[in-house]
Amino acid sequence: MMKSDIKLINSEGKRLDGRSPEDLRKIKIEAGVLHRADGSCYLEWGGNKVLVAVYGPREAVPRHCQNPLRAIVQARYNMAAFSVEDRKRPGPDRRSVEISKVISEALERVILTEQFPRATVDVNIEVLDAEAGTRCAGLTAAGVALVDAGIPMRDIPVACAAGKINGQVVLDLGNEEDNLGEADLPVAISPRTGEVLLLQMDGHLTFDEFNKAFDLAVKGCHIVSDLQKKAIMHKYQSVVAAEVQE
Repeated sequence: MMKSDIKLINSEGKRLDGRSPEDLRKIKIEAGVLHRADGSCYLEWGGNKVLVAVYGPREAVPRHCQNPLRAIVQARYNMAAFSVEDRKRPGPDRRSVEISKVISEALERVILTEQFPRATVDVNIEVLDAEAGTRCAGLTAAGVALVDAGIPMRDIPVACAAGKINGQVVLDLGNEEDNLGEADLPVAISPRTGEVLLLQMDGHLTFDEFNKAFDLAVKGCHIVSDLQKKAIMHKYQSVVAAEVQE
């Protein structure tokens, strides 16, 4: 059976999980979940479960890695061996190295690195359960964890993806849609300025389909951005409430 013969969206416009083309999967974000990290975040996005810990800014070691003008941002993306159905070999592979690099570059665009010369900001992204769109989930959780760590930034980075299934552009691909669909377009932005921090594409889209998918992904980013802010506010409102009770 050809991919095009598999019905990922029915005649009523509903996808396999009952969502409409412009619906996001269910998202849960919690800030400050790790006590020994400078900042942390736990995020559930559909079937994805992601934990992020941020350390720094702190002195970069070894010293020959230091930049005298700015901090170095080192994101390390890792999928746990048990995060996928077919057990993954532990440790970094080509995909995780590539995703680590693009997330590091995206975060460097928003972190005020010039305030911390010779320092490093370490962002550890651990995917505990993977469904689809883990790089978007990881970058979004990293944004919250950086705020929790008190790292000065121009904006809170956020990511979301769109794609094409059965010839139709949709928002936030699920697992079957990611595996059997025709295209995937992850996008990360700075919501305040609209600056694109990350843009990748897997598959084939026409010019018009690309524009529609990009606009849909940006719309999703703004929705997720509001959830990020609510998670951060909830954490600090809880801290203030606890201090008042004491």
